[in-house]
Amino acid sequence: MTAVLEETPLARLRVLHNEGRIAAEYRAVPALLAEMTDPVDLTRAGQVLSRTDVCDVLAAGGATDADTVTVAITGHATLGTLVAPLTAQFARHGLLLRPHVGDFDAYIRDLQDPGSEVYTSGADLVLCVLDAQIVFDELAPGWTAQDVAAVTTAKLALLERLVTGYTERAGGRLVLNTVPLQRVHTAQLVDLRSRAALGIAWRQFNVGLLALAERHARVSVVDLDPVLAEGVPVHEPRMAVYAKAHLGDELLFGYAREVAHLARTVRGRGKKVLVLDLDNTVWGGVLGDDGQDGIEVATTFRGEAFGRFQRTVKQLAAQGVVLAISSKNDHEPVLAALREHPDMVLRDSDFARINANWNAKDVNIRDIAGVLNLGLDSMVFVDDSAFERGLVAQALPEVTVVAVDEEPALHVERLLADGWFDTLELTEEDRARGSLYRAEGARQELLDGSGSLADYLDQLGVQVTVSRAGAAEVARVAQLTLRTNQFNLTTERLDQADVQRRVDDPAHLVLAIRSGDRFGDNGVVGAVFAHRGAGKLHIDNVLLSCRVFARGIEQAALAEVLRFARDTGVTSVHATYRPTKKNTKVRDFYPSLGFETAGDDAGTLTFRRDLTDLPGVPGHLTLRSDLGTEAATTERTPA
Repeated sequence: MTAVLEETPLARLRVLHNEGRIAAEYRAVPALLAEMTDPVDLTRAGQVLSRTDVCDVLAAGGATDADTVTVAITGHATLGTLVAPLTAQFARHGLLLRPHVGDFDAYIRDLQDPGSEVYTSGADLVLCVLDAQIVFDELAPGWTAQDVAAVTTAKLALLERLVTGYTERAGGRLVLNTVPLQRVHTAQLVDLRSRAALGIAWRQFNVGLLALAERHARVSVVDLDPVLAEGVPVHEPRMAVYAKAHLGDELLFGYAREVAHLARTVRGRGKKVLVLDLDNTVWGGVLGDDGQDGIEVATTFRGEAFGRFQRTVKQLAAQGVVLAISSKNDHEPVLAALREHPDMVLRDSDFARINANWNAKDVNIRDIAGVLNLGLDSMVFVDDSAFERGLVAQALPEVTVVAVDEEPALHVERLLADGWFDTLELTEEDRARGSLYRAEGARQELLDGSGSLADYLDQLGVQVTVSRAGAAEVARVAQLTLRTNQFNLTTERLDQADVQRRVDDPAHLVLAIRSGDRFGDNGVVGAVFAHRGAGKLHIDNVLLSCRVFARGIEQAALAEVLRFARDTGVTSVHATYRPTKKNTKVRDFYPSLGFETAGDDAGTLTFRRDLTDLPGVPGHLTLRSDLGTEAATTERTPA
C-alpha cells in the first residue's frame, strides 16, 4: 500500500518538499499538478507549495520575477483557507503566488486606507471576496425584502466609491465577485411573494456588481453562479457559524481556479492556437478504417456529442482562437471529409494549418508553430490518445495538453475547464485572427516560391501605418502589452486604463502600428510607448505581434519615431531593453538602428542615440505616418 501511495503525484510533490528541492525544481511542479484531478489533492498540494518561500524559488532559478503574481486578499469573512487553493491553481499555470491576507472583515478599511497592504504590497491582483453576510449582518430580526433591497443599494454605492478610490490610487486589478443567495436566507421569509421580491433584489445586486467591471477598466468580477452550478455548496454551516468562514472550501477552490485564469491572462500567458486530433476527438471513429461515411458527427448519440464539440470549437474560432490539425491520417481523405461530409460543422477553411500525415505529433505541432510564427507556449493540443498526449507532453513541455477520452459527451467540459483562451476584452483583431493566420499559408507559399527573402518581401507589398493611438486602438494596444512576449522590449503590462492615461497625457506618445500586404490587412500589429523629458524622447517600450516578424515593420516604425523626434526639436532618444526568457531575440534591436549602449544594470540595458544621422525606411515597404503634426505626416513609397 505504501509503495503505491508514493507513486501518486501528491506524494512525489511531498518528497520534493521533504528533500528541499521544490525551489530548484519549481518548473516541474505544473506537470505534477496536471496529473491531479481531485480538488482535495490540489488543495493539499497548495498547502505543501505554500511552505516554500517565494524568494527561495527565485534564488534557486525555479522561477523568475515575471512568473510571480502578488495578490492581496481582503473581504468580510475568514479567508486564510483561500491561500492553499490559490497557490495550487497559480502553480498549475507556472505562476508563483505572493499572498498578503488581510484581517477579518477589513475590506472597507483596506480599500479606504492607502497604508493598507492592498496598496503597499504592490499587488497585481486585489481580491475583495464578498459574501451574503455583508448584507444580512446589517439586518435586524423582522427584516423584509424591501430592507434587503435598501441595504444592497447602499452596498453598491459604497463599493462604487471604494472601487473608484482604488483605481485612482493603485495600479493593480481589483477583483470582486457575485454573491450567492442561499436557501437559509430565502426560507426566513415565510410568504412566497416576499421570497420573489427578495430574489429580484438580490439579482439586481449581483447585476450591479457585474456592472462595476463595465464601468471600471481595472476591475474584474468573478461570477460565482457557474461555479455553484457545478454542485458545490456555498459553505459548511458549522464553519460559517464558528469560524466565520462564510464561503466554503469547495467554493473557494472554484473561485481560486477562476482567479488563476485571470492572473494568467494579466501575465500575458493566454493561449492562441487550438491544435486538434481528428479520429475520436473531432469525429467518432477512425477515418482510415471506417471511411468518410462511417465516421460519426451527428445522427447517433455519440455523433451528437462530437457535433457539440465541433460547434464549441467553432464558437472559440469566431472569437479569435486559431485552429490547426495534427492527425495521423492521409491528407486527401481528411480534406475530403472536412469539405464533403454533410454533418461536419468544422470545414477545412476553418483551419490555419492541416497537418494530416504520419509524422509524430510533436513534429507536426512544431511545424504549425513555425508556419504561424508563434511560440509553442501559445498552443493547446487536444487528443483522445494517452500515448500521443504523453509523447507531446514529454517532447514539447511548453505545449498545453488537454486530455479527452472515449466519452465524447465530456469533450466540451474538458476543453473549457481551464479557460486557456481567456482574454480581458475581445478586439476586432481577435475576431479576425483566424482569417489573418489562414492568410499565413498563402504567404508561406509565396516565400517557398521566391528565390530569396528579399524577393519575397518585394513581392509581398508590405504597407505600414504609424499613428497616434485613438479610441479605437486603445483596447488592442493594451492587449498587445499583455499578450506579446517575444518582441516586447521591456514586457511592461498595461491594461486599457493605463494605456488611456498615457494617450491622454501630452507628455506621452502612444503609437499604434498597422500593417497589410497583398494578402490583406493585418490590423494593429504593434505599438510604441514613449515620453518626453528635458529635450529628450524616452522610448518606454516597443511591441510587435509575432505573426508579422521579419518584414521590416519594426525598423520602419522606429525610423519614423526618430524622424518625428528630430523634427519636433528633440536632441536625443533614449531606450531600455529588459531581458526575459522570451525576448532575447530582440536584444540587439536598438543597436541595429544605431543606438549606443549607455548602461547595463544586471542585464537591463539602456541605450542612447543622437539624431544627426537617421536610419532609412526599408525599401520594400510603403510607410504612412500620421503623428498629429504637419511635420510628422508623410508617406514613403519604395523606389
